Amino acid sequence: MDEKTISSENFRSKVVTQGVQRSPNRAMLRAVGFQDEDFNKAIVGVANAYSTITPCNMGINQLALIAEAGIKLAGAMPQMFGTITISDGISMGTEGMKYSLVSREVIADSIETACNGQSMDGVIAIGGCDKNMPGAMIAMARMNIPAIFVYGGTIKPGHYQGRNLTLVSSFEAVGEYSAGKIDDTELMEVERRACPGAGSCGGMYTANTMSSAFEAMGMSLPYSSTMAAEDDEKADSTEESAKVLVEAIRNQLLPRQIITRKSIENAISVIMAVGGSTNAVLHFLAIARAVGVELNLDDFETIRGRVPVLCDLKPSGRYVATDLHQAGGIPQVMKMLLVHGLLHSDCITITGKTIGEILADVPNEPPTNQDVIRPWNNPMYAQGHLAILKGNLATEGAVAKISGVKNPSLTGTARVFDSEEECLDAILAGKIKAGDVIIIRYEGPKGGPGMREMLAPTSALIGAGLGDAVGLITDGRFSGGTYGMVVGHVAPEAAVGGAIALVEEGDSITIDAPVRLLQINISDAELARRRAKWQPRPPRYTKGILAKYAKLVSSSSIGAVTDLDLFNE
Repeated sequence: MDEKTISSENFRSKVVTQGVQRSPNRAMLRAVGFQDEDFNKAIVGVANAYSTITPCNMGINQLALIAEAGIKLAGAMPQMFGTITISDGISMGTEGMKYSLVSREVIADSIETACNGQSMDGVIAIGGCDKNMPGAMIAMARMNIPAIFVYGGTIKPGHYQGRNLTLVSSFEAVGEYSAGKIDDTELMEVERRACPGAGSCGGMYTANTMSSAFEAMGMSLPYSSTMAAEDDEKADSTEESAKVLVEAIRNQLLPRQIITRKSIENAISVIMAVGGSTNAVLHFLAIARAVGVELNLDDFETIRGRVPVLCDLKPSGRYVATDLHQAGGIPQVMKMLLVHGLLHSDCITITGKTIGEILADVPNEPPTNQDVIRPWNNPMYAQGHLAILKGNLATEGAVAKISGVKNPSLTGTARVFDSEEECLDAILAGKIKAGDVIIIRYEGPKGGPGMREMLAPTSALIGAGLGDAVGLITDGRFSGGTYGMVVGHVAPEAAVGGAIALVEEGDSITIDAPVRLLQINISDAELARRRAKWQPRPPRYTKGILAKYAKLVSSSSIGAVTDLDLFNE
């Protein structure tokens, strides 16, 4: 082949497809469908997170096939490859949940490996369950090749006795059953109806939070983040995403032009406005680090102070993501923020348009015939719901989710557990009382390892009617479905000698969200005495991926990343 025939769209893949010496490479590509005319086209990866492990991802293969066809129609050549997922909901409360946050790194590494190993010119990633999105975005940020994210879509709500159900309804039903509030029949009816089909968990939990944030950041198409997995518009949006990506390749519109400090601030503002998951804090710290943008915990607190919660969404509210979609979706929320000076309008998006251009025709206020999105003068909360707490119990910081909490201040008696399982057993046995502050430790990034989510204990507390009366503090994480008086991501974690490791049964603990305080009420001298006696625990795992993860992972306060200062030791 003559080098002069190289197309300007062949930015990276020309090293595989061009020249006499690449004849064997082309021979293999012919076996997967390439024709003579295809070797000058852009090669576009389709990162397909399809699996039947979870309903979140079970519909994704069809979307991947649609993306593949859309890429061909746009004049490029797709190469589909798989990446993994872990079902947070199914692994919740078990040893398997330790692999959930680990899977974020595996997904990022696998997409980077496939795209760079095959010299692809761009990538469309299609994902569903929680870690698919940050995993894909970390890879896009690292590689800095044209990229777009397609959300597999949200699940539609289940229904029982006139109320909408989500997966969290089933977790809470366990607590209600254990407290004697419902019988076996109702428990089973909720279980049977909570997840009626394909799609990610339906409230403003982690998957819908991250999809909404990526739309706000400009890496997904407008309106795409709240579409139902099973609706035709999701397929249409996927095809359009493929076409948009091919155009971005032609124009060399790169992720690092889109993922900037301003666009990340836009994403965080939307997370606050919709009442999103605490996990978004962890994931955006990691995404920012991957793209080289300065971001820390205090930045979340700054944005929280100026952005109201505008949406009445589960877990603490009434509605699900499909309701938000019908009310105007993320563009409606963004337009309200923009009108009130809380959004950067000049950020470029993967479409090539700015945020301001995309939102130009969106109404300034939400429709009056709905109450999913509140009007600006009547928000759910005047300030954001994700508070960053610090104090002698979390010198690096911790994340509290205070939506749905009647009194965001509590001083109570420490009940200390060294694992999630121990704590859940105590809750279900009725051993936790109003005024207690539960401590679940050695569940952090290194200590777990893997920073498990505590949805089972928090849902059991809600089900038992203790959501406002009991505090829960952990160096682990919370599901996006969690609400109540809960504080996670405590750093430093117990495994590295953080103060959470030094708490003793019966200590006085203060959680005070309004003043951003997380404190163990003992003297500095007593804390120092306990620290001098503390000894690190031996690793729980000495081989395999969890051992590697525990060795490499950083503090949650900087995103629990695994490639921090690898060559500075």
